[in-house]
Amino acid sequence: MPLMTTSDGNTPLSPEELDDLIPSLATKEELNEWERENILSAREWAFKSRLSASDMVSDNYIRKLHQKMFDQTWKWAGKYRVTEKNIGVPVHEIREQLGTLLGDTRYWIENATFPTDEIAIRFHHRLVFIHPFPNGNGRHARLMADVLVTKLGNRAFTWGATDLVKQNEAREKYLNALKAADNGDIKPLLEFARS
Repeated sequence: MPLMTTSDGNTPLSPEELDDLIPSLATKEELNEWERENILSAREWAFKSRLSASDMVSDNYIRKLHQKMFDQTWKWAGKYRVTEKNIGVPVHEIREQLGTLLGDTRYWIENATFPTDEIAIRFHHRLVFIHPFPNGNGRHARLMADVLVTKLGNRAFTWGATDLVKQNEAREKYLNALKAADNGDIKPLLEFARS
């Protein structure tokens, strides 16, 4: 499968964004494997962090985690997108929408507005909806939710206990749960996160 191939639920990259690929890879499978190794290293870093839940809900941490997840893969790792995508808010709204999300999430944490899982899943959903980066938004938002929920005292989510990068039944359920959350029904996403 050529590197530029996109599938349902994946954010297509512009030619300029594709030019910022660091390693020399020929196929989508090679890219997925390379990114997976990069993400495993970032996951280890994230779970070792001593930051509190409120402290990690910040613009700096969001960008730093994305950078750690993709710094061996993409030159734009940790930088907000500058091109419009088939998903996400318009580029000029990214910082404003993120600011609102971060403030809302800190409020939810401080006031126990929702159960712990729901705080993390609502945060995840809105982060995916904003889609601040050129690519890797779903993986980044899932790791953010995992770190957040553990900082709040629960175990990390299972996310269908499968690789959600590959086209499969679990990915379809995940995308459908995100669409339900877009329409105000968070329950399918909450259930999927623990499936």
